[in-house]
Amino acid sequence: MVKTLLSCLIAFAVAGGVNRQSANPPIYVTLWFDTEDYILPQDDDATKRLAEMLTALDVKATFKIVGEKARVLERRGRSDVIAALMRHDIGYHSNTHSQQPTIAVYLQNAGWDEGRAEFYRREAQGARDVQRIFGVVPVAYGQPGSAWAPQTYPALREMGIRMYLDEADHVGIDDQPFYYGGMLNVFKMRSNLARMNLTGGTSLAFGKATFTKSYEQLRAKGGGTISIYYHPNEWIHTEFWDAVNFRRGANPDRAEWKVPGMRPVAETEQAFRDFEEYIRFIKAQPGVRFVTATELLTIYPDNAMTRRFVREDLLRLARAMQTEITFQRFDEYALSSADVFSLLTEATAAFSELHGWPSATNVTALDGPARTYISATGGTPSPSFPRSAFARAVRDTAAYCRTNRRLPDEIWVGAESMSPADYLATLAHTIEELMSGKPPNVVTRREGRFTADRYVAEDSPELWSWAIFPEGFHAPRIMELARLQAWTLKPAVMQD
Repeated sequence: MVKTLLSCLIAFAVAGGVNRQSANPPIYVTLWFDTEDYILPQDDDATKRLAEMLTALDVKATFKIVGEKARVLERRGRSDVIAALMRHDIGYHSNTHSQQPTIAVYLQNAGWDEGRAEFYRREAQGARDVQRIFGVVPVAYGQPGSAWAPQTYPALREMGIRMYLDEADHVGIDDQPFYYGGMLNVFKMRSNLARMNLTGGTSLAFGKATFTKSYEQLRAKGGGTISIYYHPNEWIHTEFWDAVNFRRGANPDRAEWKVPGMRPVAETEQAFRDFEEYIRFIKAQPGVRFVTATELLTIYPDNAMTRRFVREDLLRLARAMQTEITFQRFDEYALSSADVFSLLTEATAAFSELHGWPSATNVTALDGPARTYISATGGTPSPSFPRSAFARAVRDTAAYCRTNRRLPDEIWVGAESMSPADYLATLAHTIEELMSGKPPNVVTRREGRFTADRYVAEDSPELWSWAIFPEGFHAPRIMELARLQAWTLKPAVMQD
C-alpha cells in the first residue's frame, strides 16, 4: 500500500515536471491608445467604440489621455465616453500634446532641475484634470510624438505616475521592459512592437504575421512582452489632427484650427472589423495574456528596492564595477549603476563610522548626475589619496545622496574632484582591499569605465523627425542628460 502510494506520488511529481517544462511561456501583450484628438468630435465616438469593444472581448487596455482631451469630453458632456474608458487603465499623454512649444522644444536647453520644474509647471495641470475627470491618478505617461526628455521622469514621479509607456528610439534595452529614471519603461520595443495597419486589404494578414514573428521569438526566449499601440482617431481620419494644425512649429489661434478629413464610412467599418479580428487572434494564442500598465508594474517589480544586501553581495558588486560600470542582472532582480553606487557608498560610509561592515544595506533610489563631469583643477590628477581623506569623501558623498536623491556631478577629495565613474571604481577597489583584511593606508585612484550609456541614442535628425517639430529641430542637450541618466538604467526582470 505504501509502495503503491509512493509510486503514485512519484508519477504525479514527474507529470508535474513534464507539465512545467511543456507549459507555454508567458507572452504579455500590452495594448495602449494615445487618446489625444480634441478637435475632431467623431474621435469621441471612436474612442468609446474601441473601449466598449475591448470590454466585450474581456481585454483591458491602457488609454493615455491628453489633458485637453479630458477637458473637452467634460465640456461636450460625453459622460458615456468617460464611463467606457474608466473600465480600462487610465494614463496621461501631456496637457495639450502638439500646441507649441512641445515638450522637447521647451526643454531643449534646460538643465536637470529647471527642466524638471518646467515640465511640472506646464504639464501637472493636465494630469490633475485627468485625475479629476476619471477619478484615478494616471498610472502611466508617454510623450506626444517623439518629444521625449529625461527631465520628465522626476516630475512624473512627483505627480504620482509610476510607469513610462510609449514608443521611440531614445533609450531601451533589447526590445523589452526596463527601468530608467526610477520608473518601469515599456519603450523602444522595436522588434516586439506589433501594429496592424488599418487600411484594409492585406492589413489583417500582415498584422497577424507581425505578431506571430514577435510571439515565436519571445517563446523561444522563455517569454516576454509585446507592445501594441494606436490612436482612436486613426480609425476615422485621413490625416492626423495635429499635423493639419501644428506641423513644423505652426501655432495657429484656436479659432483657426482646422478639422482633419474623414475616411469613408466603409473604410472605417472595415478597420474596426479587422481590429476586432486581430485582437481575437492574439488572445487565442497559447500563453498570451493582455495586460495593462498597472499589471505590468506587478509583473516587472523592482525587487532590488526591497532586498537587503550583505557583505558577499557588496564584494561581488565591487569586483564587477572595477571592470565595467553598467547594470547588473541577477535571477530575481537587477541593479543599475546608480543602485550599486548607492549600496557601496552607504556601506563604506557605515564601515568608516562603525569600524565594521553593516549586517545589510538597502538601495537608495538615485537619479543620475545633472551635468557632465569637468575637472575643476585641471592638470594631472593625483594617483592616490590618504585613506582618511577618501573616507571623508565617502561619508560626504553618502550625505549628498541622501539629501539630493541623485548622484553628485563630482566627488571632492579635499580640494581635488573626481568623476562619479572614477569615484565608484576607486571605491570598489578600496572595498575589495578592506574586505581582504589588509586596509590600505593610501587609496589608489582608479579610472572608471561607464558603459551603460551605450543604450542611449545619439542626437540625430531621425530621433526628432516628428512632423510637429520645427524644421531642423534637434536637441543634443536633452540627449546629453539622457546619457547621464543611464546611471539609472537596468533591465526589468519578469516575475510570473
